[in-house]
Amino acid sequence: MREEKKGSGASKINNQAKVGTLSEVITKYSIFIALAILVAFFSWTAPAFFSGENLINILRAIAVTTIIGIGLTIALSAEAIDLSVANVAGFVGAISAGLMVYHEAPLWVALLLPICVGGLLGAFVAFLAIKMNIDDLLASLAVLFVAQGLELTYTNGLVIYSKMLQTVPGKGYIAAPGVIHESYIYLGQGFIGPIPVPIIIMGMILLITHFYLNNTIYGRFFYATGDNREATRLAGIQINRYRFLAHFLAGIYSAIGGVILTARLASAQTLAAGGLLLDVMGAAFIGVAVFAQGKPNILGTFVGAVLMGVMVNGLTMLHVPYTTQDVFKGLALIGALCVSQLSVAKS
Repeated sequence: MREEKKGSGASKINNQAKVGTLSEVITKYSIFIALAILVAFFSWTAPAFFSGENLINILRAIAVTTIIGIGLTIALSAEAIDLSVANVAGFVGAISAGLMVYHEAPLWVALLLPICVGGLLGAFVAFLAIKMNIDDLLASLAVLFVAQGLELTYTNGLVIYSKMLQTVPGKGYIAAPGVIHESYIYLGQGFIGPIPVPIIIMGMILLITHFYLNNTIYGRFFYATGDNREATRLAGIQINRYRFLAHFLAGIYSAIGGVILTARLASAQTLAAGGLLLDVMGAAFIGVAVFAQGKPNILGTFVGAVLMGVMVNGLTMLHVPYTTQDVFKGLALIGALCVSQLSVAKS
C-alpha cells in the first residue's frame, strides 16, 4: 500500500512538472504561436496572402514602423518612454522634402540636416526629463505637440511634392521650383536585387542595434539604467548620460524613419508619420513578450512589427475596413501585455 501511495505521489509531481513545463513553453512562444495562427488563417481565407511577393510587401510596409520602434525600444530599455517619436519622424520628413522642393538643397543636406533635427528634438526631451525633472512621459508628450505643430506650420497643412503649386488660404499660391531627388526616392522605392531598399536599411539597423545593446558593456548599461537606477548609480554608472543617449537615439532613429517614409511616398504628407505612433508602440510593447523576456528588446520589436503587419495585411485582403483594424491591434497588444505580466509573475 505504501509503495502504491509513493508511486501515485511521484506520478502527481511528474504531471505537475509537465503542466508547468507546457505552460512555460506556451508563455515563451505565445507571440510566435499567435503569428503562426494568423498566417495559417489568412492563407486559408485569402490564397494570395501566402506568397513571396506579399511577404516582401509586409516587410516593406513595416520597415518604417520597425526603425522608429527600435528607437523607442532603446528609450524603453532605459525606462525613458518617448511618445514623440512618430511626430518627430513626420516633422523631419517635412523638413527633408522642403529642403529639396522649397530651397533646392543638395541630397546630402536633405538627408543630414533633418537627421540632426531629429537628434536635437530627442535631446530636448532628455533636457526636460533630466534637467527640469519632468516625467519622461509628460516631457515627450509635450514635444509630440511641439513637433506636430512645427510640421503643420512648416507645411501650411499641405503636401510637399516636386514642383508643387498649391493655394494657401490667406497666402495665395505657393509655387516651389525644386524636385525630390531620384536618389532620395530610391531610399524608399528602390530595390537591390529582389529586395526593397527599406527592408535592407531596416535589417542593417536592427542587427547593429541588437548587437550593441546585447553584446557590448555600454549597451547593457541602458538595461541597467532601466532595471534599477539607484543601484546602477551606486555602481558608478552615469545614469543621466544613458537616459540622455536613449532619448537622443530615439530622435535619430525617428528621423531616419521619417526620411524613408518621405522617400517611399516621394512627398511629405501632413501627419502621415504621426499616425504610426500606435503601431510603433504596439510593436515595442508586444516585443516585450517575445520569448517571455519581460523587457524591451530589438528582435522582439521586430517580431511585434511583423505581427502587426501580418494582421493589417491580412485584414485588408479580407476587406475589413481600416477603421476597424485598430480594434484587432488593440486586442493583440492586450494579449501580449498579459503574457508579459504572466512571465514576470512566474520569474
